[in-house]
Amino acid sequence: MSTPHVVVVMGVAGTGKTTIGPLLADALGVPYAEGDDFHPPANIAKMSAGTPLDDADRWPWLDAIGQWAHGRAGLGGVVSSSALKRVYRDRLRAEAPGAVFLHLTGDRSLIERRMADRKGHFMPTALLDSQFATLQPLREDEAGVAVDVSGTPEEITERAVAALRRLEN
Repeated sequence: MSTPHVVVVMGVAGTGKTTIGPLLADALGVPYAEGDDFHPPANIAKMSAGTPLDDADRWPWLDAIGQWAHGRAGLGGVVSSSALKRVYRDRLRAEAPGAVFLHLTGDRSLIERRMADRKGHFMPTALLDSQFATLQPLREDEAGVAVDVSGTPEEITERAVAALRRLEN
């Protein structure tokens, strides 16, 4: 991408945000920030116990991500955040108006298999249904693209870079 945008890699748990985010950042030559690192300990404890977060839990987390993105405005960066609802993306855009979204999408069964295979992550597979129930895909008036998560991480990243480049045209 010729303009150094901040890209928010979004999607339900298990779509590969933590895998694709760093690969995308490398491809774009910008830093990566792991959205999970912005969660306060109480949020991690809640999710680890199998309890979905509510909006009151999410606001400080989204604000922290938005502040990081704001600090990267004009410099570029990639950060992961589920950003499942439009209101969450609006909150991120309020902090970082130039942010664009990369929505990682995929078949529920593929995502569930990937979640079951990963080790040491606090998000249990049991919360996947709540994630899909909450998800509001990007709308036409939102700067962003959707990319399917089938294939290898490298293939997904290539599709993401190509789709993001098309945003500039």
